[in-house]
Amino acid sequence: MGRPDESMRGRSVLLWAWRGLGAALAVGSLEFAAALGETPVSLIPFVTSIAVVLGMPEADPAQPRALVGGHLVSCAIGFLILLTLGSSPILAASGVGLSLVAMRATGTMHPPAAINPLLIVAERLSPLFILAPIATGAVALAAFAFVWHRIGSDAPWPKRWL
Repeated sequence: MGRPDESMRGRSVLLWAWRGLGAALAVGSLEFAAALGETPVSLIPFVTSIAVVLGMPEADPAQPRALVGGHLVSCAIGFLILLTLGSSPILAASGVGLSLVAMRATGTMHPPAAINPLLIVAERLSPLFILAPIATGAVALAAFAFVWHRIGSDAPWPKRWL
């Protein structure tokens, strides 16, 4: 029988392989949904969210409150800027900074979501963007992560829902 450290290393490799497979499947699903919805995948800001939620499930930004709330809060900042001030590179950049402050203030810090105001302001996106792909995608990612982590990990995900 192998040494305990070899056994732990083997379990770690398998866990990371499982997480990597989950991330690949989630991104593939994202690409498929983007094609079905005729939305450029570059306007669907979930690849880094997938990396956080599947790669670092124990981290605070990977918890459902941060994942869903962070995306919604940052979108709200983006639309507030777009609807009141318009669109410009400076306003888009300001939206990123303001979204970080807003996520921190609301306890929904999810750094990947900070791109949402940039996309919203720079691309002049419709308010429907908050429903699809954002709200739908964030909830779908949380559901996927819940099932994926339950199947392939000793540590249940999430640590907390809210």
